[in-house]
Amino acid sequence: MPTSSLCCEGFLGQAKTTSVGLGYPNLALATVPGHVDVQTDADLRRNVLGTTVEHVIRNLTGEIAAVTAVKDPDPQEIVLDGSFEEVNRLFLENGWSDGLPIVPPTKEKIAAFLAFTDLAPDHLIGKLPPDNRLATVWNVAANGVMAGCRPEYMPILVALAEAMADPEYGVEHSGNTPGAETLIVLNGPLIKQLGFNYEQGALRDGFQPNTSVGRFWRLYLRNVAGFLLHQNDKGTFGNTWRVVLAENEDCLARLNWPTVSVDMGAPAGDSAVTISRFTGGNVIVSVFGDSAEKVLPYLGNALVMHTGWELVFTVGLATGTYRPLLVLSPLIAETIARTMTKQDMQSWLYENARMPAHLFEKYLWGWTNLVPGKRTLNDWVRLGKLPRAFAGNDPNRLVPVVTRPEHIMIAVSGDPLRSNCYLFVHNGMLGFPTTKTVKLPQSWRARLRDAQA
Repeated sequence: MPTSSLCCEGFLGQAKTTSVGLGYPNLALATVPGHVDVQTDADLRRNVLGTTVEHVIRNLTGEIAAVTAVKDPDPQEIVLDGSFEEVNRLFLENGWSDGLPIVPPTKEKIAAFLAFTDLAPDHLIGKLPPDNRLATVWNVAANGVMAGCRPEYMPILVALAEAMADPEYGVEHSGNTPGAETLIVLNGPLIKQLGFNYEQGALRDGFQPNTSVGRFWRLYLRNVAGFLLHQNDKGTFGNTWRVVLAENEDCLARLNWPTVSVDMGAPAGDSAVTISRFTGGNVIVSVFGDSAEKVLPYLGNALVMHTGWELVFTVGLATGTYRPLLVLSPLIAETIARTMTKQDMQSWLYENARMPAHLFEKYLWGWTNLVPGKRTLNDWVRLGKLPRAFAGNDPNRLVPVVTRPEHIMIAVSGDPLRSNCYLFVHNGMLGFPTTKTVKLPQSWRARLRDAQA
């Protein structure tokens, strides 16, 4: 049946590659020139009549183009027998590398990773859009080798693939134009067993576990899900991959505060990964004060100041899905914990980290076209889409930036003797926080001891 799909000019490459993964390699596309957001009505009409209509007619009346799908190599096929330099050249030419040198994924190296899981190599973890390839234990191991991971990181890598395949996370949005990037938060005994950094420089590369596991995420997005620049990845600017953020669980235990993974429903004491996509982040420098009452206003101000168009995920696109992450240095967490629990802190921020209703509404209905209709926050309350905290007719009233206190995620990591904190602003349902428990193989301790020896 003849079809014609309309597509803005800037998304033609993404449409062509995404349609292959969806099973339509010869999908007929009609171009809408330029970007509709910055065109006048007259410009848009001229472009549609001059180009788009012609493409639609051609697609509906002409011959359907024949396309031969490119077949991936078989999972255990040897694609090259050559030197380190030759392997890296081949991987670059085929788009299997992020541009940095990779460790050649030989069968022997992959086997070393497979020794750290009880799952079969062909065990199916899930299907990853947009290319809709199958995530398997084998290709997890292969990409782990390439990223420079050690074999004993394999249980974490499998848990990350499980999280990526969870529909709740929404991996299909990983190429959206804001260019958000995933942060992995690690909890549990594996932090110390595998040597993850959770103190000074917690978000900096330089420690093999934090760095290589973070790089694995981006390689797996590229090679299995299918997010390549100028194709399915349409980040306008984009971020590079982030190193793993490991929490300081010694500090959390002293404070009697739950970890991020426990907040997300994982059993206390288990190792777990939590993934979430953030549009960006910023340091909160030199938080000053000797009590919660003195430092919290600084943190609350930062939460409001660094939250912008992400408010469409508080209201509108997917109501209640905005989940900012506040990373406290242990020093600041200890200062707050003298008089507050983590839940107390979240409640304080919900009540006090607020912005004028007219500014909130401007983000939704004045400065973007992402939420249809020129409504007010009060309209949304009457429609049952927002809690009463957003109600009122005074445009200067203060409203929260999230819909519930627990939606402000809080982690503890970083230099134990500095008063800096960090805030990540969140990409809503386009990378929703998802937690998976890490499953260890039988005789884990013995296998780990042998590997580290």
